[in-house]
Formats: sequence, C-alpha cells, structure tokens
Amino acid sequence: MLMTTLLQFTPLEARVLGVLIEKEKTVPDSYPLSANALTLGCNQKTARDPVMSARDAEVISAIEGLKAHSLIVESSGGRVMRYAHNARRALKLPEQSVALLAMLMLRGAQTAGELRLNCDRLHPFGDISSVDAFLEELAAAETPWVVKLAKAPGSREHRWAHLLCGAVDSETLNIASNASPPHSQSDEVASLKAEVATLNKEVASLRAIMEKIQAQLGS
Repeated sequence: MLMTTLLQFTPLEARVLGVLIEKEKTVPDSYPLSANALTLGCNQKTARDPVMSARDAEVISAIEGLKAHSLIVESSGGRVMRYAHNARRALKLPEQSVALLAMLMLRGAQTAGELRLNCDRLHPFGDISSVDAFLEELAAAETPWVVKLAKAPGSREHRWAHLLCGAVDSETLNIASNASPPHSQSDEVASLKAEVATLNKEVASLRAIMEKIQAQLGS
C-alpha cells in the first residue's frame, strides 16, 4: 500500500537516499557506506544529474534529516559510522518502485526506456511496459510520487520526474534539456576516436617490432 503523505526532501537529501539505494546493489562489499563514501557518491561526475559538490558537513546534515523519517539506519563499523537506507520499509513501496525513484533522484528526468537501462543493476525490468506500469502506479497514488512531463519539442517520448523535492516545472526542464543537447552521442564519438588512436599506435608498435624481427632474421 502506497503512502498517502509524500515526504519533501531537499535536493541533497534526495541525492543521499538515491546513492544509498544504488550502492546497496552496485558495491555490496562496501555497504553500508561511511559518510566519506556517501559524500563521494553524491559528488560523482558520472551518472548524476545535476552534478553536485556537497561538503561532508552538508551530507551529514542530510543524513540527519533522512534519519528523522526512518529512511536511514546507522551502524558502527570499525572506527567509523556507517549508513544504510530503509526506503522500502519506510516508504512502503516495492523494490521496483524504489529502484525507479532512486534513479530519478540520481539522474534527473528520464524516459521509461532510459530508466529501464539505468535501473538494470538495481532491478532488471523485463521490458519497458513493466517500467511504465510501475511509473503509472506511482503517478496514480493519492499523493503522486512521480509526474509524466510534457514531451519536449522534437522528442518522441515522455520523460518522468520524481516529486520528492516538490512540484516539477516541466517547461523549465524541457528548456534546460534543449539548451544542452544530449551528450551521449558526442561522448561516444570521442570515445571511439580515442580507441582508434590507441589501436593505431598499437599497430604501429607491432609493425616496428615485426620489421625489427625480420631484419634480424634476414641478417
């Protein structure tokens, strides 16, 4: 049964909770996380939107805010305090919904297809229709957890955003998205160019070695 009162988080509280949900699945050997590891997770430059530069003290404050809602459990591990999330029980949501919310908290507004791909390590969805079903359930709750955004100009798919930090301005998000076109394609091209350059160097090195061996054999 879904909660009827939606909690309101600060952006950093949402990021902290999202990181704990993510790291539980992706780095189980290091989980629960220390405050330092949690800060590093919040400030990652990849797989984060927006990118943050939170200080340790700010993360600790966010932890305390989440603890007040029973969303974080702390334990002493060695010399440092460690933190784990309690989202499924505290929010009374299934694992699938928690995974989707976590990915929205970490990466911002996304399409169902992007969410399916990005959630793979948290919860593998069989197909996009199953992602849509859980998103629709979250949106149809008495107090909605997520909202389907209006299609951005030129876009074929709707994006979804979480409401854990309050209402979302769909128009502003679409303007921001259009102002900074997706960089995944340009990143992929740059990566391919770098790989080609590396391969060319390796081929040149191998050719030089072969020529040296042939010269030695010839002599």
